Amino acid sequence: MTDQTRTTDSEIREQVRERYAQAARAAGSGCCGEQSTSDCGCCGEPGPSDCGPGRFGAELYTAESGEEAGGALPASLGCGVPTAVADLHEGETVLDLGSGAGADVLISARRVGPTGRVIGLDMTTEMLELAARNAAEAGVDNVEFLQGYLENIPLPDGGVDVVISNCVINLAADKDAVLAEAFRVLRPGGRLAVSDVVALEELDEATRADVAQWTGCVAGAITEERFAAALSAAGFTDVEIRHTHQVHDLAAAAIVRAGKPLYGRRLTSGERPANPPRARGSDTG
Repeated sequence: MTDQTRTTDSEIREQVRERYAQAARAAGSGCCGEQSTSDCGCCGEPGPSDCGPGRFGAELYTAESGEEAGGALPASLGCGVPTAVADLHEGETVLDLGSGAGADVLISARRVGPTGRVIGLDMTTEMLELAARNAAEAGVDNVEFLQGYLENIPLPDGGVDVVISNCVINLAADKDAVLAEAFRVLRPGGRLAVSDVVALEELDEATRADVAQWTGCVAGAITEERFAAALSAAGFTDVEIRHTHQVHDLAAAAIVRAGKPLYGRRLTSGERPANPPRARGSDTG
């Protein structure tokens, strides 16, 4: 990677951070409160009309999910509801990448119960402070919020059952690094279930060069084919990408699901599979 590329990635990250800091401050001041999130624009700031009602934010959640999310829901900036397809179970550990105001963290916390744990990861101080306040107001104590980058998750290997995310991976300049990190922190047999934006066609250089559009959830999107290839390259299997609704002339929201193999790593060309480990006292592998 060249110095120029690194500079560009850094600029994108800082633009995204500032956009979401503004969104957190707006939520604290009442914008995105009684108003719909779309009134505050695509991903939290006044934006073009093609990011209209019903495409992003709180309107995508059911009444039940809204109750579980509590006060965090009005500040939701997502393009879907990952908890609706993550199939969460009692006692699981969940990681939310780019957890924002904490809506999906709070929903997950109620579903994994007191024996479970939910970790929200975000790089924006204002969002982390807002999420902590929302969790305290909701009386949810099986959550924690960490500050960090999706490309360098501050967690050990193999400690997470489920990785979720809501309209955030598309904002990352280095998606390969994000997916590799998600794979690393998942336990063998764990799963990824995210809502994100995918490009309906390859975006031209003028669109990708517009940093403002990166923070608006469009220019950072890659095609379904490239997303699937990146997941496979990271080690994921059983990749499924399903469009849910169009969010822009050039992009659609999608549910993305994949799994981490239960045994070992992916095989390279010519390798033979090893026998899986056997559980003690079991006659099956």
